[in-house]
Amino acid sequence: MIKGLHHVAISTRNMEKLCRFYCDTFGFEVLSEVDWESGTELGDQCDGIIGLKNSSAKAVMIGLGGLNLEIFEYNSPTPKPKAPDWQVCDHGYTHICMEVEDIAMEYDRLLKAGMTFHAPPSAEPQNGVKAIYGRDPENNVIEILEIFEET
Repeated sequence: MIKGLHHVAISTRNMEKLCRFYCDTFGFEVLSEVDWESGTELGDQCDGIIGLKNSSAKAVMIGLGGLNLEIFEYNSPTPKPKAPDWQVCDHGYTHICMEVEDIAMEYDRLLKAGMTFHAPPSAEPQNGVKAIYGRDPENNVIEILEIFEET
């Protein structure tokens, strides 16, 4: 029986920078941290789970309101960067979504925090929502969503 979604994982080139971004900008809190080296018992166990050979990495689990993000910084094997021009229509995970109470206020705050956005929020809700897509420092897409109750 599936109980629900536990976490979404992101691989990064700079664990400290990306973790600080999500914690400082959105209010995530660190839940746990782990690191492993290749050739160790833990490294061998991790290799078996994740399907890599001779991996070494650091990982941190951060959480906010029931959403957990697991952030990995791999040392080996050597990671390949995501194509800088990837789009949300490309195959694979496309984005994570944060629900907010005031999208205009969050848009301004997140711009100041260094996020880039595809467009500002609309003036009026469409189908009961306002939504915008932006990008974190690693170019991952984050949707910012405000839901309006129907009256």
